[in-house]
Amino acid sequence: MNTDLQDYSHKRLNILTGEWVLVSPHRAKRPWQGQNEAVSKEVRPSHDESCYLCARNTRMNGEINPDYKGAFVFTNDFAALQKDSPSFSINDDLLQAQSETGICKVICFSPDHSKSLAEMSIEAIEKVVTTWKEEYKILGSEESINYVQIFENKGAVMGCSNPHPHGQIWSQSSLPNEVYKKDINQLAYYQKNNRTILEDYVKQELVLNERIIFENETFVVLVPFWAIWPFETMILPKKAQKNISCLTEKEEKQFAEAISVLTKSYDKLFDCSFPYSSGIHQAPTNNKENNHWHWHLSFYPPLLRSATVKKFMVGYEMFGSPQRDITAEIATQKLKELI
Repeated sequence: MNTDLQDYSHKRLNILTGEWVLVSPHRAKRPWQGQNEAVSKEVRPSHDESCYLCARNTRMNGEINPDYKGAFVFTNDFAALQKDSPSFSINDDLLQAQSETGICKVICFSPDHSKSLAEMSIEAIEKVVTTWKEEYKILGSEESINYVQIFENKGAVMGCSNPHPHGQIWSQSSLPNEVYKKDINQLAYYQKNNRTILEDYVKQELVLNERIIFENETFVVLVPFWAIWPFETMILPKKAQKNISCLTEKEEKQFAEAISVLTKSYDKLFDCSFPYSSGIHQAPTNNKENNHWHWHLSFYPPLLRSATVKKFMVGYEMFGSPQRDITAEIATQKLKELI
């Protein structure tokens, strides 16, 4: 391991977005008393009659959820994107706006109100993966949809308003900012090398074995070299795949295993139900070949030193660029020890 990277301030390049992150490892050596605040050990019931996501319960719009046993998907009752929004644009010198349409859905991972992905079986997570695949195909086949964003906000600190295990799927007519940046950088690399940038990246990481947390036959779980969040991770297939619809049944199970291993490790880190935002970035559904895309699932957790000490993007990070103290390599060691 390069000791300079562990001792001195430096910048690391995010090869997917073309942006830099400032790393300050010397700051992690500051005296720290190791806060160990009391963590809420709330035990939730397997079914909550007041939860609008539980099976057989009535949602805010008056619809009744079916008695579902696996994953359950429905159109978001409070969607951020409207399918029937009229087409319009404003171009008044420096004042510009464009209409945006889309479809937003909610996916309940399990009928059990008390569980998270970390507490679900690999078989149950596999059903979630299968549902993600189906929804990507269904939404992506819509003529007006050019991108499908699958994500999860876990924990109140991440703005999650309901503890029932669930995620969301937003699909829209244009590429969102982060996807647009990744599309450009992956395409430039592919045109130059005729290989995806992440296929080459994961090969290099496997050789170095400094940021690998877990791997199985198909997938690698690692802390990206350019990670911003303290315990940021990425799950990605070793061989290039454009999107999750490419997964075979065997690969679905191995993807579910990778998710299970990582989320369980997260929960052990600070002995709490570990909060995070996670999301899958994959090829747009814009009827282009998109062979430059290599899909991946990223986890952005905010916790830094304990179950209640969080990392905030403030000050320099709001006005300059992202910055982190704990290096990607140290974060890898901590997570790997918990598997």
